[in-house]
Amino acid sequence: MLLNTDEYEDARQSRDPRFDGRFFIGVLTTGIYCRPICRVRIPKKENIQLYRSAAGAAEAGFRPCLRCRPESSPGTPAWIGTPYKVSRALQLIAKGSLDEGSVETLAAQLSIGPRQLTRLFQQHVGASPIAVAQTQRLHFAKKLIDETRLPLSEICFAAGFGSVRRFNAVFQNTYGRSPKELRKRKKADRSEAIEVKLSYRPPLDWKAMLAYLEYRKIPGVEYIDFDTNTYSRTIFLDGKAGDIQVKFSEQENFITLKINFPDTRHLFHIVEKVRLLFDLKADSEEIEKFFKQDKLLKKVAKKNPGTRVTGCWDGFEVTVRAILGQQVTVKAATTLAGRVATKYGQAYAGSIPELTHIFPAAKKIATADLDGMGIVGQRIQAIKTVADKIAKKEIVFDGILETEDFVKSICEIKGIGEWTAYYVALRVLNDPNAFPYSDLILRRAAAPPGVTLTPKKLLERAEVWKPWRAYAVILLWKHYQQEMKNKK
Repeated sequence: MLLNTDEYEDARQSRDPRFDGRFFIGVLTTGIYCRPICRVRIPKKENIQLYRSAAGAAEAGFRPCLRCRPESSPGTPAWIGTPYKVSRALQLIAKGSLDEGSVETLAAQLSIGPRQLTRLFQQHVGASPIAVAQTQRLHFAKKLIDETRLPLSEICFAAGFGSVRRFNAVFQNTYGRSPKELRKRKKADRSEAIEVKLSYRPPLDWKAMLAYLEYRKIPGVEYIDFDTNTYSRTIFLDGKAGDIQVKFSEQENFITLKINFPDTRHLFHIVEKVRLLFDLKADSEEIEKFFKQDKLLKKVAKKNPGTRVTGCWDGFEVTVRAILGQQVTVKAATTLAGRVATKYGQAYAGSIPELTHIFPAAKKIATADLDGMGIVGQRIQAIKTVADKIAKKEIVFDGILETEDFVKSICEIKGIGEWTAYYVALRVLNDPNAFPYSDLILRRAAAPPGVTLTPKKLLERAEVWKPWRAYAVILLWKHYQQEMKNKK
């Protein structure tokens, strides 16, 4: 789907980083497509076509630019201007659903037909689901070639290619060069850890995100260092343990992700989870523009630019943490979560001394004895029931279920109410519209001073915040905290 060049002309001419990944420029005279921030000479307006996604430009026959490297863009925000089915499908593709599955299977998971899904993709993304998946694999492989010293054979499978032969053929056809020839451009020194840079659109209030995570970190599993602006944690995938470290910079619009993990086949999955954890694909400019129509959120958004929804690494971990936090302080819940990790988690020894444990898997907790740890009996039962259902795959966090259906399902567990369910949805499902409307702080923050809205009244108030209610939640939590500080 071609975009109107007039709408984006100012951003293209000024190379505005806020528009990086929101559109891509196909240059008719060269057959190459670029990011709007590309430093090459700006082509004439009559010689370009604009595309909503890199996959759309690629499907139209354009080759990715070797200078601005479209694979390094923040990516197209999956939810901007797209219906729920498309945004969910994009998230599932990003998680690798088409690496081994088919469009038919993907469509069935979303309860629509494959032709309808393809038609929706062409309408809203400008490319087919297969083209999106192929571009995703290609871009990730190119990123690893440019930024790491991984052997090309490992990059091939890390990016989801089925064979080295196919890997070489796709690169030759796309770039006119083999992966080996592209690797010759690499100048970085060899290092033991794998490091990649992940871009985002400014602004991004990463300091607030680090503070949010610091307040809720699980001792031994997570560690935040404010002196170096880093977030670190242990990870566990496919029976293997490792750790990640995310570093933010005051000057650059990207994070540096360092990965210590023994199996490179999981690299794409790890990178995508980090993007979701820090909401790197979001478009703060678009969201804040939307909130300008609301008298309250207009002021709050202006005061807190770059607000994002902090995601999570593991859905079960966040669910346990949320249950432990019922009717106790955040600090107390953090202490309890640390006890669970220390007693039942796998010991870990890596390069970061503060990381000592892997958070236990659902299967382990389902049969664990949690008595004598300071956890209330009702919450013990809720945690063990959730663990059992996750272990049996009766509860999954893959984002296929719509949020309302997910909440209804998890609320069937005794001891889990709507607040806990919606909070989990907010952080785990990456739904920009998730809204824990029974939250006491929200009901106070959205009301005039001294007034507390009922959950029903808050829901009515929040109608105008759709489809960005999750961002409204974060803004209102910030607003309430700031107001409380001002009163002291």
